[in-house]
Amino acid sequence: MKIGLVSLGCPKNLVDSEVMLGLAAEAGHELTQDPSAADVLVVNTCAFIDSAKQESIDTILEMAEHKKGGACRRLIVTGCMAERYRDELKKEIPEIDAVLGTGEVPDIVGAISGGAAPLTFHRSPERLALQSSQPAPSPEPPVRSARPTYLYDASTPRVFATPRHYAYIKIAEGCDYKCAFCIIPTLRGAYRSRPAESIVREARALADRGVKELLLISQDTTFYGIDRGERGALARLLRQLNAVDGLEWIRLLYLYPTTIDEETLAAMADCDRVCKYIDLPLQHASNEVLKRMKRPGTRQSYDRLLTRIRTQVPGVALRTTFIVGFPGETEADVDQLRGFVADHGFDHVGVFTYSHEEGTSAFTLDDDVPAKAKAARRASVMSLQKSLVQKRQRERIGGRARVIVDGPSNDHDLVLKARLETQAPDIDASVFLSECDPSAYRAGDFLDVEIVGANGYDLIARP
Repeated sequence: MKIGLVSLGCPKNLVDSEVMLGLAAEAGHELTQDPSAADVLVVNTCAFIDSAKQESIDTILEMAEHKKGGACRRLIVTGCMAERYRDELKKEIPEIDAVLGTGEVPDIVGAISGGAAPLTFHRSPERLALQSSQPAPSPEPPVRSARPTYLYDASTPRVFATPRHYAYIKIAEGCDYKCAFCIIPTLRGAYRSRPAESIVREARALADRGVKELLLISQDTTFYGIDRGERGALARLLRQLNAVDGLEWIRLLYLYPTTIDEETLAAMADCDRVCKYIDLPLQHASNEVLKRMKRPGTRQSYDRLLTRIRTQVPGVALRTTFIVGFPGETEADVDQLRGFVADHGFDHVGVFTYSHEEGTSAFTLDDDVPAKAKAARRASVMSLQKSLVQKRQRERIGGRARVIVDGPSNDHDLVLKARLETQAPDIDASVFLSECDPSAYRAGDFLDVEIVGANGYDLIARP
């Protein structure tokens, strides 16, 4: 049969999508990017915040339309929203034929054929408000009888959805932290690391197929190996990956502030293929807000950590994310956050407005910051960050750098899109190459450039 898949959410979810496509292809099915031509449609959903849930619902409903007179005979919903609202989805959207949670990725082949019944979890009688961003009426979290335990390995087939020159490797799954705003431990299960041998074997296979940039991901990448009693495992893994022929850049995403050890920083400083780039979600800088968020850090400990990182890894780029509008947050708390951003000059900052999610411990708190105030606070932090970055980008004009080419710009056929070592794909700014023949370069090529201009967050360069 022809299988079409829509993947929503983060790169971690994307890897699950690639595995499902790989399993489907291995079973003899044909893959298609045209939903109208698919016999079976799969929507791999996200459910982290309200907007992600709404996007998932909208996409499911859009794909369900293909069952009305189209080629589609089966609609399968997978991923985090399926894990969280299994029964509610089937009840509210009867076009859905199968629902697979995050731990049921290998069941995709049976779900495609209709020959395997999904696992059943017992849940509370809460009803999902499918067409609304309002929380479900019951404050009780879903009741589960099991937590996901699935974890793919190097022998698992994958069909890659990323461009040929970069790929993600999920080095672990799940999370053991209990952050007040986060539902991920419930959706993804306990933290579980892959063996280093499996990761290195997968990295070699990716390098052999032309991958130049490897992005290591998990819910907490710096916790890697600790669950297996392997202290220092991430640093050892980085040194092993640094020796893989064919790889040029190895990038770490989703590091946790309390599990960054000296060995990891030393490996990052020593290994020439490990990008000097740290993605460190800090969430806030007010001690009171951090305490209510159940985050194991303070403004003071974050100050020391960031100083230590910059000292031990010269030239490192720092990316972080914050949440504004958490219950009880005041304007004074946001002032502290803005001061923190100004003090540390992060290279990349993302700001989310707090989403009141059932099943989290913060759901018992009053969602007392109005939506307009949340939006205004987000805008104020992002405005500050933009002004800081624009100043630094202008200072780079006239300098030289090494970039990886991602391909033609979406806006202009005669302009190439590229990235510095300090820029991750999809989430960070880009370098746009002008004054060159685009046909002379392919995606995945590395070249030296001169920075000739800046446009907001982006840079303009020429070979």
